[in-house]
Amino acid sequence: MNKNIALIYGDCSSPEIVTQAVRVLDKIAAKHGHTFTYTRAYMGGEAIDKFGDPLPASELEKCKASDSVLLGAIGGPKWEGMPGDKRPEKGLLRLRAGMGLYANNRPAKIWPQLAAASPLKAEIVAKGIDFIVVRELIGGVYFGEHKTYEENGEKVAVDTMPYAEHEIERIGRIGFETAMKRRKKLTCVDKANVLDTSRLWRAVMHRLAAEYPEVEYSEMFVDNCAMQICKNPAQFDVIVTENMFGDILSDEASEITGSIGMVPSSSLGESSCGLYEPIHGSAPDIAGQDVVNPIACILSAAMMLRYSFDMPAEADEIEAAVNAVLDKGLRTADMMAEGCTQVGCTAMGDAILAEL
Repeated sequence: MNKNIALIYGDCSSPEIVTQAVRVLDKIAAKHGHTFTYTRAYMGGEAIDKFGDPLPASELEKCKASDSVLLGAIGGPKWEGMPGDKRPEKGLLRLRAGMGLYANNRPAKIWPQLAAASPLKAEIVAKGIDFIVVRELIGGVYFGEHKTYEENGEKVAVDTMPYAEHEIERIGRIGFETAMKRRKKLTCVDKANVLDTSRLWRAVMHRLAAEYPEVEYSEMFVDNCAMQICKNPAQFDVIVTENMFGDILSDEASEITGSIGMVPSSSLGESSCGLYEPIHGSAPDIAGQDVVNPIACILSAAMMLRYSFDMPAEADEIEAAVNAVLDKGLRTADMMAEGCTQVGCTAMGDAILAEL
C-alpha cells in the first residue's frame, strides 16, 4: 500500500521524536511491503522563522493533499512575544480548521509497567484506567470572537463560545460510535447549569441517544468530572465534550496515566486524512540533548496506521513493541524508576525497532 504522509517536525525537541517515529514507520513499511513517502510541511515556530507565518497557505495545502499528517509539537520561549495571530499555536488552530478536523480523540490508558508512576493512590489505579476523551476541536470559545475594548476607563475583554446544532451532532455521533466499539458507556460533560451552549449540547445529545439504545448514556458537570477523573477514573469509558472543557480534561487525564510522554492523540474529520500528534509540548528545556521521550509520537504513528490507513495489525505490532521495551525495564528520563535502565531518545527508538 502506498501512502503519502505530511511530516511537521515542529519546534525545540520535537524533531527528535518525529525522527524516531519515521524510523518505526519505515521499518513497518519494509516489513509489510508498504511504501510511505514523506512531504515536509512547516508549521509553528519553524514556519514563523522561515515564512513569517505560523501556517502559510502552501503548507496547509501540503497537509490537505496528504493521506495523513504526523506532527511533533510546536511552540517555545523564542516565539512567546509574538502577536496573537502570529503565535505558533495559531498555526495549529488554523491547521485543524483548514483540514476540517472536528474530533480530537485522546486515550487515557495506564500501562501496567508504569502504574507506580501514576500520582493516584495504588488502590485507585488498581481498578483500571482506560478511557478516551472525544473533544470537539474547531468550535466553541477558541474559535469564537475575541475582543478587548475600553469601557468606563478600563479594559474589558470578551470571548464568545458559539456552537451550532450540526457541530454538536457530528461530534456527539463520534462519541456514540466510539462507545459502541468499546464498553458502550458514554458521558457527556458540560456546564448546563450555567451555559446556554451546554443546554443546547444536552438537547442534541438526547436526540442522538435515542439512536444508540445499547449505549449507557449519562451527563456530568465539568467541575465534577475533573474531580471524578482523579477519584474514580475506572467509571469512564468514553467522555465527549466541547473544545475548552476537552482541552483541560484530556490534559488532566493524561497526567494520571504516569507519563505525559506516553500519550498519543488523533484528530479526524469527515475523511480518513487525520492529524496525529503526541499530547505533550515541545520541551524546549531539553532540546538537542537526546533525552526526550519519543514513545507518544511513535504511538501516534501507530494510531495513524490504525485509524487512517486501515492497518490494525501493523499498529498492533508497534504497540506490542513498546510494551516489550517497557517490560525490559527501559525508560526515558521522564518515566525513570528504581530498578529500570535509563535510555535516551535515539536508544529508545533503537530498542523499539529491535522488537519489530
